[in-house]
Amino acid sequence: MTPPVVTFTRTKPGGNKSNPTTEYSALLRTVRDAGLLRRRTGYYYIMFSALTLALGGVIVGIALLGDTWYQLIMAGLLGIILTQYAFLAHEASHRQVFESGKTNDVAGRMLANLFVGISYSWWMTKHSRHHANPNIIGKDPDIDRDVVSFTPEQAAQAKGIYGWFTRRQGTFFFPILVLEGLNLHLHGFRTVFGRGKVDKRAVEIVMLVSRIGLYVALIFMTLPLGMAFAFIGVQVAVFGVYMGSSFAPNHVGMPILPHDSKVDFLQRQVLTGRNISGGWFMNIFMGGLNYQVEHHLFPNMPRPALKSAQVIAREYCETHTILYTETTLPQAYAIVVKHLNKVGLSAASKEFACPAAASYGR
Repeated sequence: MTPPVVTFTRTKPGGNKSNPTTEYSALLRTVRDAGLLRRRTGYYYIMFSALTLALGGVIVGIALLGDTWYQLIMAGLLGIILTQYAFLAHEASHRQVFESGKTNDVAGRMLANLFVGISYSWWMTKHSRHHANPNIIGKDPDIDRDVVSFTPEQAAQAKGIYGWFTRRQGTFFFPILVLEGLNLHLHGFRTVFGRGKVDKRAVEIVMLVSRIGLYVALIFMTLPLGMAFAFIGVQVAVFGVYMGSSFAPNHVGMPILPHDSKVDFLQRQVLTGRNISGGWFMNIFMGGLNYQVEHHLFPNMPRPALKSAQVIAREYCETHTILYTETTLPQAYAIVVKHLNKVGLSAASKEFACPAAASYGR
């Protein structure tokens, strides 16, 4: 598709401050008029069919290989395929696939629970909060401290062995992603069996238990005991590393805003997000997350339209003097490692300052 020609006019000419809401409305109207919010269901049918064909190939490969350690190659491929299914579930959760919200929910729940093995309800709750308040302290669950600290205040709470790890957390960040797959599965089970409100709890319990139980049973019935453990370990590790490596570049190392920041929606989404260059390959590899800025500005935009939307959004940001960030994937990973190490060390040095907090606070 040829990128549409775009022209912009500031809401109040002459250098006066424009109305943020009106400015975003103008941008949204531009992408809508360009047809970029139109659903591309055929694209998603093709992606789902291709992944399902690949999954069938892995199953056949497991059956044909038999008792051999080459099965670990199949485990790695399965981890990649399941991550791609997770991308489709993510897009369905954003209403990017079908016109009907209910149909998107059914598709997303089936993909997340039955194929990937994570709770759709848990993901929806967490991810919706993130989109509303990206990188805002106390509002974005993605920067709450779990294993990694994202702010100096969080890092300062780390003591003993955990403190030692926190000071080196950037260096260890990618290695510990081998446990992220297990962490995602556990979050799903804790959610559906927990006391909190869960949409379609009974359905998700049946789906998750069936998926995990059947998968583990089939692997242990097919492979020798030690090889079965190794297979599941490799699959879950590859899944975790792939998932973490795809989501980490999006916001880590970008400005973190204070809880009471006064940043309008458009600037909040652009300033805290990072795009990854790389063309069509990166778009498939990262499931559209490489266009993070556009995804946050237009969360229900289908993946095939994000490239054209980038042309519009980038020009819009340049016109309105809004910082727009795009790097290569290696550059993004280097920034993530450096930033996390700096945050970890800041607890000891007390020299870390957040320019965003100073600029966008009260």
